Amino acid sequence: MAKTEKGRSLIRGGLLADAATRRAAPADILIEDGIIRAVGTGLAAPPDARVEDATGLLLHPGLINAHTHGHGGLARGLADTWTLELLLAAAPWMGGGRSLADKKLSTQLVAAEMALKGVTAAYDLSAEAPMPTRDGMDAMAEAYAEVGLRAVIAPMVADRTVWEAVPGLRDALPDALRAQVDATRPAPGDATLAAMRDILQHWRWGTADIRAALAPTIPLHCADAFLCGCGALAREFGAPMQSHVGESKLQALAGMQRYGRTLVAHLDALGLVGPGFSAAHGIWLTDDDLALLAAKGAAIAHNPGSNMRLGNGMFRLRRALDLGVTVGIGTDGVSSSDTSNMYEAMRAAFQLAAVQGPDPAAWVSAEEVWRAGTEGSARALGFADIGAIAPGMKADIVFLDLAHPNWMPLNGTVNQLVHTEDANALRHVMVGGGFIVRDRRLLTVDLAKLAREAEAARARLEALNAERRGLFDLLEPVVRSFCPAFARQPYAVRRYLCD
Repeated sequence: MAKTEKGRSLIRGGLLADAATRRAAPADILIEDGIIRAVGTGLAAPPDARVEDATGLLLHPGLINAHTHGHGGLARGLADTWTLELLLAAAPWMGGGRSLADKKLSTQLVAAEMALKGVTAAYDLSAEAPMPTRDGMDAMAEAYAEVGLRAVIAPMVADRTVWEAVPGLRDALPDALRAQVDATRPAPGDATLAAMRDILQHWRWGTADIRAALAPTIPLHCADAFLCGCGALAREFGAPMQSHVGESKLQALAGMQRYGRTLVAHLDALGLVGPGFSAAHGIWLTDDDLALLAAKGAAIAHNPGSNMRLGNGMFRLRRALDLGVTVGIGTDGVSSSDTSNMYEAMRAAFQLAAVQGPDPAAWVSAEEVWRAGTEGSARALGFADIGAIAPGMKADIVFLDLAHPNWMPLNGTVNQLVHTEDANALRHVMVGGGFIVRDRRLLTVDLAKLAREAEAARARLEALNAERRGLFDLLEPVVRSFCPAFARQPYAVRRYLCD
């Protein structure tokens, strides 16, 4: 788990990445009981301290993934030319039939990948059907604990299906298919809220910095009473909450049809927008939406990889930052963006901001992207003591090899972290002062064993879900034609940039 390494250690001889300076400068880091106590040059090693030689290495704070899906680990490589709505329609067969061991394995595959790519904490919106369970959440938390990452785990919950959430989609189905999708309904809202209360009341992972949260998955998939029930639980237990808000144009249009106002405005009217709330994606938000999130202390988890992968559009990162919104960066799940590589996500965040117009004044800087992937993501997770290398912060540190071609020469540290690094220069990863990756090898779990288990699970689940896959094959043409046609309607609310 994200254990605190007891005792004192001194990291000596490395270069420290700093967004305030062009090139990393030498710095020693003194750590005591997993907490950074001092940062400076020429620090004396206490007599009982372990000394770690970081000569030739660049040190940066662990990256923080503001939005992922652990349940997607076993679904990697299943999607191709899918929109978000096709992905949602495919969910019953992509994630169907999971045993408790499968749920842990899927999450552990994602956690292991993140650890090997410099991520030390993540916000995981995970799915169980027909509703979350204490055992399932416990298995997912155990997966993170064994790999050694910090996490916020929020079961995705809803009381409506995608067929009910998209106006007219259920009616577009033939009668026989309509009856079959009606059988895939989630549990009633009251039962799901009771399950969430049970999970929150019995959560036992807080000492490992693995926290429970709530995730009403998409506002349109939730009745107002259900959303308010999630909000009440979040307030009662002091738990954060994240929801997919304005991820696709279809969602924005459907929200205006159902509520007569934007999704953010509706969530705010229900009392859900505040310091513990984060909106995942937020592509189709208006200036008023962004200003409201900023004023209420809420955050956005920007997921550029899946935004492009699913054809949802381009998040207005420059505008969000200018309006004062806290923005973190996420990878989304490997079933919708194919990778948990936060270096790639940061690079894509810069590039998506740049392609929105020819004037560099309207882009973002590498430093802004870097802060989003570290400090901004930490705030989205609700952690105040990670995301930076400074006294009082937890010692979550990534060590990069400056002898790797990515760093030949070292012209601009943060510039190269955002534009060049791809996790290939990664040498070590430390969480809480203890190494979980050493010399590019994951120390905490057996990757070869995970690979064998993943392949066995794939074969078993493929056979088990054959009937569900067959149903999706019948549903796919309807979703593929209906949803893009729905999304071609003009979005009447002014977004500041062209729709």
